[in-house]
Amino acid sequence: MEGQNMSKVVLLACGSFNPITNMHLRMFELARDHLEDTGRYRVIKGIISPVSDGYKKKGLIEACHRVEMVRLATENSQWITVDSWECLQPEWVETLKVIRHHYEEQMAAEQNEDDVDTVRYAKKRRYLEGTTHLKIRECPQLMMLCGADVLESFVIPNLWKQDDIAEILGRYGLVCITRSGSDPYKFIHQSDLLWKYRKNIHVVPEWVTNEISATHVRRALRRGQSVRYLLPDDVVHYIQEHQLYSSDTEQKNVDVILAPLQRYTGASSS
Repeated sequence: MEGQNMSKVVLLACGSFNPITNMHLRMFELARDHLEDTGRYRVIKGIISPVSDGYKKKGLIEACHRVEMVRLATENSQWITVDSWECLQPEWVETLKVIRHHYEEQMAAEQNEDDVDTVRYAKKRRYLEGTTHLKIRECPQLMMLCGADVLESFVIPNLWKQDDIAEILGRYGLVCITRSGSDPYKFIHQSDLLWKYRKNIHVVPEWVTNEISATHVRRALRRGQSVRYLLPDDVVHYIQEHQLYSSDTEQKNVDVILAPLQRYTGASSS
């Protein structure tokens, strides 16, 4: 039966989402189309996980606003949602730990469904002839979704732990959306670690070039320029209502060392 042997996939995107843009949402659609076109996967869910304030990135506004903007951006989607677990943590959490958390959540959800099915089966088994066992659901595969810039950041010293990259790629898998001027295939070829796990890296070309970036959006907002059609309308209205991005907010964490660099080098902010 068609689709019977397809692996179910949950896509997880971690990042600042400062603010979320239409391109962030577009990445999910591109990834789903690419994976399902292979005939091997069926994408059942997309999760957006904004980073916590503890990441200490320059210009990063409060998590409560970033989560609400993602909620507004995804409220009409039937398969993409926001999850606040990561951003509610008091300190920055490594991406691998976030992936593990969501995988465990998926495992627990599947187990609950299996338990329900077991009860149903027990009640009806006297009516079932020739059935000797109940099929246990296979837990969906969790894949990290990102842009080519994240893939290229894997080689920035002290930004990622090599063991974390190996587990993310080896155990879970990565879906990477290309950007204009980027060459993920060349980057994978030049990295021994990425080359080792190349079969678990799905590179998705973006044929309709889209250069929307949150950095450009914040710059436009600081200058009082329109960002309509770059972000969902509800997000634009929320930003205007709460006056979120200004020259002052862009200076937040300006003298603070990024959390991964603090943790992996022992450096402290001045």
